Amino acid sequence: MDCVSGRNGSSPEPPLFIDRNEPRAEGIDFKRIEAAVRVILDAVGEDPDREGLLETPARVARMYAEMFAGLHSDPGRHLAKVFTEDYDEIVLVRDISFCSMCEHHLLPFSGRAHIAYLPSGKVVGLSKLARVVEEVARRPQVQERMTQTIADLVEDRLLAQGVAVVVEATHSCMTMRGVRKPGSLCLTSAMRGAFRDDPKSRAEILGLINREA
Repeated sequence: MDCVSGRNGSSPEPPLFIDRNEPRAEGIDFKRIEAAVRVILDAVGEDPDREGLLETPARVARMYAEMFAGLHSDPGRHLAKVFTEDYDEIVLVRDISFCSMCEHHLLPFSGRAHIAYLPSGKVVGLSKLARVVEEVARRPQVQERMTQTIADLVEDRLLAQGVAVVVEATHSCMTMRGVRKPGSLCLTSAMRGAFRDDPKSRAEILGLINREA
């Protein structure tokens, strides 16, 4: 991380940090988003020029740039650096929080992802798995595809003997509109290699994921 100085070389309050591992919001047409938001506000009967809404189009444009920053990046790059290790048992990172955007209604869904793999002589830094989740989450999608994408990346980049990804999330498009069922939870899983083929290994990893902390 790099600390960014304020104007005239002074440090801002509080300090602003840039994480060079973060996906960058490239290829975003902010002006077109702002214009579209004004049209939507007008279409629903609002006045885009009233005081409270004057800066809303710009805010929404910045929000979309942040939420969709993963569209033009390769989350697998976080798995490029591995370490040789004589370890062939389960590696599990649980409760990786995320927020993504449902492509059907452009409403957020958020929850936790759990990632496990069986190494083949190579391990990766634990924080890198969290970075993969964070970056894959930053795009419009469905939870099922998000789960599969994470599993495929870990399997392909780490050449793991087995990969298990379980994602649990609450969807705004189900809790605040439509059927309106707050508290409902969507659970998806993707199993690869040993976790798919061996029922005992599958049961073991699911037991570890579901075990109370």
